[in-house]
Amino acid sequence: MHAMVYHGPGRRSWEQVPDPVIERATDAIVRVDAVTICGTDLHILKGDVPEVQPGRILGHEAVGTVTEIGAAVDNLAVGDRVLVSCISACGSCRYCRNGQYSQCLGGGGWILGHLIDGTQAEYVRVPFADNSTHKVPPGVGDEQMVLLADILPTSYEVGVLSAAVRPGDVVAIVGAGPIGLAAVLTAKLYSPSHIVVIDIAESRLKAATTVGADIVVDSTSQDVRAVIDGLTDGLGADVVMEAVGVPETFEQAVGLVRPGGHVANIGVHGKPATLHLEDIWIKNLTITTGLVDTHSTPTLIGLVAGHQIDTAPMVTHHFGMDEFDLAYDVFSRPGETGALKVLLTRTPHTD
Repeated sequence: MHAMVYHGPGRRSWEQVPDPVIERATDAIVRVDAVTICGTDLHILKGDVPEVQPGRILGHEAVGTVTEIGAAVDNLAVGDRVLVSCISACGSCRYCRNGQYSQCLGGGGWILGHLIDGTQAEYVRVPFADNSTHKVPPGVGDEQMVLLADILPTSYEVGVLSAAVRPGDVVAIVGAGPIGLAAVLTAKLYSPSHIVVIDIAESRLKAATTVGADIVVDSTSQDVRAVIDGLTDGLGADVVMEAVGVPETFEQAVGLVRPGGHVANIGVHGKPATLHLEDIWIKNLTITTGLVDTHSTPTLIGLVAGHQIDTAPMVTHHFGMDEFDLAYDVFSRPGETGALKVLLTRTPHTD
């Protein structure tokens, strides 16, 4: 089969590799029908995730068809159409029993495209398949479903739920990439009074408006704090979510929150960020970080299937799976291309 293989910082290749095989009785082999690229993959290619070794197949988001199951797989059958979760879960360790699957002690957690071969391939081996896949409901397309593998549960759990968004809150989201837009979609479930999205790219700010942001702010030409102060009588936002992953945006997020408010860091950081405790120790802030557990995925699937959340508009570009190099090029230059999420499928599409 062919797969997108990491060969060290800045180097990747769509190349021929051996087909995956069942290694444990809890494994399944899934034919990848639709797959996407994550911002975390770009961090890997920058060298920000040193645990990823050269030779690793990238990717942790996919929708596909089960082609083989191990002897201990009980809930799947060959031919099932499934979502492959970005998080694998053994289901029996201390953390899995608490629903904290990202911290799995039994060989799971974020392993696909990280510690084992991932989903940017024609086939993928899925460990702990009963716990790490979700059947696709009838009538839900690949384009809608693939965003439930990572970005929607990530934004919902690490952003909205961790920050305890409440009705009437002023919510500021720093970054209008896919994670930030998914945070808009899921924050709206809790009826905040205003959702303010901050970015520097006009195309992404337009996308934020499309998915439901009340106010968008270009931080290169507008005073972000003044906008927030105008909504909050100078207090600051109740909740600020950092959805970029660079030191400057984390510090900006801390600077926008009100005393007693909550900063939820969602972005993946590859460099240290300064925490100005000399200024904020007195402000009763809560700052949370996290890796998605995907405990919310069944709930989010139900909301998508029930047409209460529509993820499809976030997919801006379509490619055939043999166009991975082009897809990476487009996805890595969002300011020029307007890319949010790219979808690669076994059958080529035309934009």
